[in-house]
Amino acid sequence: MFQHQTIHGEKLNAPLGKIVCVGRNYAAHAKELGNEVPSSPLLFIKPATAAVELEKPFSIPSDMGSVHHEVEVALLIGKTASAITEDNAWDYVSHVGVALDLTLRDVQDKLKEKGQPWEMAKAFDGSCPLTSWVPLSQIRDKNCIQIRLERNSEMKQDGYSDQMITSIPKLISYISQFFTLQAGDVILTGTPAGVGPLHSGDVVKATLDARYEFSSKVL
Repeated sequence: MFQHQTIHGEKLNAPLGKIVCVGRNYAAHAKELGNEVPSSPLLFIKPATAAVELEKPFSIPSDMGSVHHEVEVALLIGKTASAITEDNAWDYVSHVGVALDLTLRDVQDKLKEKGQPWEMAKAFDGSCPLTSWVPLSQIRDKNCIQIRLERNSEMKQDGYSDQMITSIPKLISYISQFFTLQAGDVILTGTPAGVGPLHSGDVVKATLDARYEFSSKVL
């Protein structure tokens, strides 16, 4: 079972709840997959069983087609609330981290063709490797958080949160109009361009805020 902990090794008391994700929140990523940019945030949820530790070797499905990496800024909710306003949205975030929104791309493409939900492609067991958490107070500029991903020492994704179509405060507010956010819940804020396939044996390194590095290997 996944346990929230900080980069300092401190275990956090709040249990992992739901993982609320947003799709197509960077225009360049929507374009690279041939998708229209949505007029409002495109939301889906991963269950707690999707989460695994990113800093440990993690496995990917071997019999379900292509598995793509999508690196994202992750937010840890620190206290329960609903109907949050944009002005105080950051008050409900206790920590920031990195997530990989692993996606069964072939499965997703087939589901999209049929107009069906994406859950099987997005919410499978182990589909959300999560790092340990950086306290929000240690993020230099919460309005411009850098996120990067290297695969086998080659840069694949590099983006900033101020490039998002829907800003983080607006996203938190929007989500909370539909879902009560509870302490321990996680929000994934969207991925920049450069998504691509992962394979067994790949080494990945995610960087947050140009300072915090997290490495792992695909089994």
